[in-house]
Amino acid sequence: MFYWGGLSSPGSAGVGLSFGDGFKHILGSKRLSELSVKRSLLAFLTADGNVTVVLLNGQSEEGQNERQTSRGGKAPSRYKRFNITLKEQIHSLSSGKHHVVLATQAGMVWEWSEQSTITKPFRSLTNKQIVQVACGDDHSVVLTKDGQLFTWGQNSSGQLGLGKDKPSSLSPQPLKSLDGIPLAQISAGGNHSFTLSLSGAVFGWGRNSAGQLGLGDKEERYVPVCVKSLNQKKTVFISCGEDHTAVLTKGGLLFTFGSGCYGQLGHNSLRDEHRPRLLGGLWGSKVSQIACGRHHTLALIGSSKMIYSFGRGEQGELGNGQRTNQCVPLPVHLPPECSPNQTVEKIMAGGNLSVACFQDGEISAGSCRGMSVLDDGIIDRWILDCENAKAWNRVKSEIKKMFSSASCINGSFIDKSDKHYKTSERQSGLDLSLARLAFEKMAQKQKILLEVESVVRQNLLRSLGSTAPGVEALRVYLILPELLRVLNKQQHGKQLAVDLASAILHLDQESLSVLRRLWTTLPYYYYRTLVKVFHSVLAHFISQMTTQICNRWDEASFLLKVLHKLHDINSKRASRLMDDYFYIKELFEVFASVPFFLSDQQKCSVFFNFMKNVDCLCCYPFILDLRSKRFLFSFLQERQKNVDPPLVCENSLCVKRDMVLADTLAYLRTTPPDFSLPLKVNFFLEDGFDAGGLCTEFFTLLSQDIRKASSVIQASKDSGLFWFSADTSGSSDEFYYLGVICGMAFYNHCYLNIGFPLALFKKLLHLSPTLSDLEELSPVEARSLKNVLMEDEEVEEIFCLDFTVQGKELIPNGRQIPVTKVNRQKYVDLYVDFFLNKSVEYQFKEFARGFSCGNCFDFWRMFLPEELRLQLYGTSKYEWEELRRIATYEHCGPLDKLIQNFWTVFLELSEEHKKRFLIFMYATVRLPLGGLSQLHLKIVRCDYEDADKRFPVAQICFGTLHLPNYSNIQILGDRLIHAITCCEDFGKM
Repeated sequence: MFYWGGLSSPGSAGVGLSFGDGFKHILGSKRLSELSVKRSLLAFLTADGNVTVVLLNGQSEEGQNERQTSRGGKAPSRYKRFNITLKEQIHSLSSGKHHVVLATQAGMVWEWSEQSTITKPFRSLTNKQIVQVACGDDHSVVLTKDGQLFTWGQNSSGQLGLGKDKPSSLSPQPLKSLDGIPLAQISAGGNHSFTLSLSGAVFGWGRNSAGQLGLGDKEERYVPVCVKSLNQKKTVFISCGEDHTAVLTKGGLLFTFGSGCYGQLGHNSLRDEHRPRLLGGLWGSKVSQIACGRHHTLALIGSSKMIYSFGRGEQGELGNGQRTNQCVPLPVHLPPECSPNQTVEKIMAGGNLSVACFQDGEISAGSCRGMSVLDDGIIDRWILDCENAKAWNRVKSEIKKMFSSASCINGSFIDKSDKHYKTSERQSGLDLSLARLAFEKMAQKQKILLEVESVVRQNLLRSLGSTAPGVEALRVYLILPELLRVLNKQQHGKQLAVDLASAILHLDQESLSVLRRLWTTLPYYYYRTLVKVFHSVLAHFISQMTTQICNRWDEASFLLKVLHKLHDINSKRASRLMDDYFYIKELFEVFASVPFFLSDQQKCSVFFNFMKNVDCLCCYPFILDLRSKRFLFSFLQERQKNVDPPLVCENSLCVKRDMVLADTLAYLRTTPPDFSLPLKVNFFLEDGFDAGGLCTEFFTLLSQDIRKASSVIQASKDSGLFWFSADTSGSSDEFYYLGVICGMAFYNHCYLNIGFPLALFKKLLHLSPTLSDLEELSPVEARSLKNVLMEDEEVEEIFCLDFTVQGKELIPNGRQIPVTKVNRQKYVDLYVDFFLNKSVEYQFKEFARGFSCGNCFDFWRMFLPEELRLQLYGTSKYEWEELRRIATYEHCGPLDKLIQNFWTVFLELSEEHKKRFLIFMYATVRLPLGGLSQLHLKIVRCDYEDADKRFPVAQICFGTLHLPNYSNIQILGDRLIHAITCCEDFGKM
């Protein structure tokens, strides 16, 4: 071991202790393990666990005389020596100006004070198991095994990190603003403090008069602040001087910042640096260790075994044989007795003293202790000991300590490679396969798994705050779903899932936004697990509420809200889950079994108890398939009607068949109806009761009139789809009434045979149309835009385009701005926006207002754009054999000659005649989701004496076909074709 420099008393020039021979006298033959120096106080720990404190005699900064008594052996009059021996082995120490903090192997913390020269324990930290200590001039910081920080002492500059208005404290105070961050190291300077996370995040607080916090300014910080300029630099160690800081990276780079008045930053300058600056003087050399004294810095180059120093040198602390300052790194002149075969094991610095320890038996360098993390060895020991009654108590204690600490969990399962140093808002730094294997291993012993579940519920989740101090603090929300995964397999963890969902929702907006970004980049299989653990518990609660009278809606609401957030980010992920992965299939089974429920009094009671709160599901439509949404929409419609029954129970509309559109507009303009009431239609001079069929006829005829006569929409020549006419006068109210008609059709569960593009339904739901939507409406136009985007040559020369469409400028001075390779994406985006939004802004606004009026039940917004269109427009996918499969019969059977002849004739009809049959039977060619299989067809055999002279008759309200008993297949075919092609009134001749 070699040492250079000295111990000086501040404010007393000429009074000092040079360690030419004095240090050996103080240390004797003992081996050094740890050293800490502040101003006139030196403390060192020897390999046998004993501590010696040395005080230099003279005037202190306060002008008070040093105590004249000393303990221990005889020492020179220039200093006093105090030996500290505790019953417990001491593993680390750190000193301030007037105090020393000690940590024992058992985790206890003791403090020696110059004022009393008595060593006292901190009782408040008795069970905290301290692993690291660091002292500034007048404050102290300790790190516990479970990742907590405690600080005490002076807080004049915010060095305790507790907040601006917090006073100084004589007792340790928890520094909660870093809760959840897995910490690797703590360090303290004169009046500033630092801590380092396992993944290299650096947090600083306290005095910043010279920029020693590295935040780009000189403002003091009263709470820990992340030094973002050091993010992803792979920081592995921090050392603090009185007012400067040095940071070492895993790659051997050295950054310094803070005061440079003595050259202690090494940048060939005496200037202060307010941000971390790479030390260029050691470029190309891999630094393996650093140490900061009060105003000087040491750096060890492991490959060359050379120590470099820079900064203040008045007491020889630079080891260059001189007493001058030095602002660039230069080698320390080690004495000749230093063998070239020896390796520098550790360098230390403090105050004005420097020490180098070699691997020659003189030094026993203690390793830097850290907080606990979970690994395979710990789990294996738990599994081995859990069956032993005595050992089980110890295992439970270890489980409680490990799984009560978010820091310990967040520090576990980090990526073994350097990827975890790249932790960011899109990279968690975790290897979740390690977490999955760990929890699967725990699942081998159910008692361990259930104990973990209990501790997480009772301790861990309750300790989580609303603000995460960094990305690393959010890892727990990615790890716990892996625990839930194995618990769910064993039919456990349901309440834990609810509690975890509640904790997620408790996060503030900023922390939740970061978590959402982590979810977005989560690997597919782990994201699927994340969704499944909440989804499966929600499905269980819903199943429970539909089989017994109970209320689990409060718990379900937490799960629904988290699933909603997961569903929102699903579309932003590179690897998406299919939409049906979010469906709660139990809901459709419930809705499909309504007749079964209603037939049993007890089941009926359970069903209606469940349905009391079912409207909340409309806020989470992603869990419902289209069939469930349709049922729920109808159910809530009926329930709404029964809440406050109106005096009039329907809207009655009478129209002439040849003036359907005109009569409808006159009706709407003259006497605006209550759109919440069902629509009942009568045709002028026709008898009949509307049981649904006449309403269907009405909207089919109305569709025809709108397509032919309306001036507010026009069909695209390319696609045949309808879009608003941009040339129509803005004063027309027809856009509003077109919206009302569409809303009425939707509300009354009828199809309107007008082919609108998906863009319309996106806009109704406040979603932005895209180029693909324009392609559906106008394929030729969209193809031209795609050519602009894909062209390899210079766009300007080939297409000669500017920022105008149809003579309208897309941006100011658009006529003077050519479309180029650089701005072509902007041009396409503006073109699509103009075509689908701005050019029809008034038209759509009026249409949307009318749609919401005609469809006054706001729950229609739970449908997706594709579903909304399907509900209004239906589908035209025909599987004609499906009609035979769904048919039922009266007064006949499927094997009767009449029925066999009917199906032979029908299946041989042309496609057009088959569609005419649908109009004849159902008053529309549009089909619901599921196609023909969702219709009802009942064929009734009618025995007439003059059957061959009669025609088939349809009851469109009930899907019933009255079929005369024709004598042969030829007559049946003729009569059927004549009926479906010549009828003017639907279903009638």
